[in-house]
Amino acid sequence: MIPFPHLSGLDLALSIALGIGLAAAVGFRVFLPMLVVSIAAATGHLTLGSGFAWLATPAALLMLSVATVLEILAYYIPGVDNLLDTIATPAALIAGTVVSAAVMTDVPPLVKWTTAVIAGGGAAGLTQGLTSLLRAKSTLTTGGLANHVVATGELGGALLLSLLALAAPLAAVGLVALFCWFAVRLARRLLRKDRARQPASAPTPSSSRGGG
Repeated sequence: MIPFPHLSGLDLALSIALGIGLAAAVGFRVFLPMLVVSIAAATGHLTLGSGFAWLATPAALLMLSVATVLEILAYYIPGVDNLLDTIATPAALIAGTVVSAAVMTDVPPLVKWTTAVIAGGGAAGLTQGLTSLLRAKSTLTTGGLANHVVATGELGGALLLSLLALAAPLAAVGLVALFCWFAVRLARRLLRKDRARQPASAPTPSSSRGGG
């Protein structure tokens, strides 16, 4: 780990873990983790990095509150949820980078932005991609009937991960790793089931010749 005279190794690890945890939460819901950061900063429970004081302003708090409510409701509308996934993917990358950089205080700019882009944006993109895949599979297999369950799980995950990142950043990173492991295993299982169905549904040579 790169030594910094003004920052211990543990403090640096906690700062980076906080950024990664919040960024991963952005992959579930773009605006909810940012709202949690805004509330925590406005109430004095979180210190923001230089240049991110705007997140604690009343205007930002109001804007993020409205955006969070609209985003939550939109994911419960059939068809709109899948459309939002295509929009949320690039938005999550940007928001994950911003929110992770905002909470990395006392970190040199080069280290901060490199970590925010690679780790923060990467964590947000990974969780967003995995949840989008799960929603797409849910739409195909259940006709969208189970999408509400996926949306509720994402909402709970975003809130839980955001609060956990503020209280115990290292535990939040561990939870992110556990979720990614579980989601990848589930995605592989679903893909194997799809491949197993394809030969069974394909016409056999004898049936394709007909009765002639």
